[in-house]
Amino acid sequence: MTQRPILLIDGLNLFMRHFVVNPSISDQGNHIGGVVGFLKSLADLSNRVGPSRVIVVWESGGSPRRRAIYSDYKKNRRPQKLNRYYGDDIPDTVENRSDQLSLLVSLLRHAPIQQMYVPDCEADDIIAYIAKSYFSEERIVIVSSDKDLYQLLSKRIIQFSPGQKKFITTKDLKQKFQISAENFCTARCFVGDKSDGISGVPRAGFASMAKRFPELSLDEFVSVEDIVKKSQKMIENSKLKLYTNIVAYADIAKRNWKLMYLQGMGLSGTQVIKLTNEMDEFSPEMSKIKLIKSLNRYGINNFDVDGFFVALKANIRRN
Repeated sequence: MTQRPILLIDGLNLFMRHFVVNPSISDQGNHIGGVVGFLKSLADLSNRVGPSRVIVVWESGGSPRRRAIYSDYKKNRRPQKLNRYYGDDIPDTVENRSDQLSLLVSLLRHAPIQQMYVPDCEADDIIAYIAKSYFSEERIVIVSSDKDLYQLLSKRIIQFSPGQKKFITTKDLKQKFQISAENFCTARCFVGDKSDGISGVPRAGFASMAKRFPELSLDEFVSVEDIVKKSQKMIENSKLKLYTNIVAYADIAKRNWKLMYLQGMGLSGTQVIKLTNEMDEFSPEMSKIKLIKSLNRYGINNFDVDGFFVALKANIRRN
């Protein structure tokens, strides 16, 4: 185990955070807030965390496996919000967002950063594999606002939320939800996830699940089946609607486990081999000259390239 952690970034999640709030404009009059904000955030995180390696994971368009389990998975997901501005001064288009993402990917190729993209695979699954399997003994800092990743938290894995601007540990998670990281996915199977179009059990929320099933706060694993069985017993002496709903909607909760559980179920054998080979063969490179030329070409002059490279140079692998 290295002393310095691995910085594992949910690329689209971090980019969108800055795309919707950063008003930076290029010399050509194009909105480039997503790019500038992402790069500045990356430098800031590198300074704060001091990572031995930085990996940016990109979304590839969804999981066929999950859609096969549940055809409505992310089907009616609300479109991602674009720029939060008043007036017509700043472009507010999907085209601009796509252009910025393409530019960001090309810029990061000139920095000592690995970018991961696996076709037909969600970023969450890649992050879970890297954090739990590939780097099974390393310290990890996951950068994302996604609650799906809370189930990965442990003594060696923490999460930084760009939205909350804070680090989240297993202790923080338990204090907020009264549910342990070990059982967070189990609880979510009953709560559901509206953002992904995943229905849950009526009347089941984090507060109600924690109150009626205090074992979810423990570090010992509690399965969906355990919760269903306890509810069946409680029905005999309780009229609480939550218990009867859990029994009635047990199949929904069991389906949700297949959709939500990240550790080992989201990648095919072929995808694991591809991902492992890319991780093994990665050799960090950096070219300040090329990065400066690319930034100048797109009229981005409000970014401290020297500070960026100073923050990241510790990530160059030394033999």
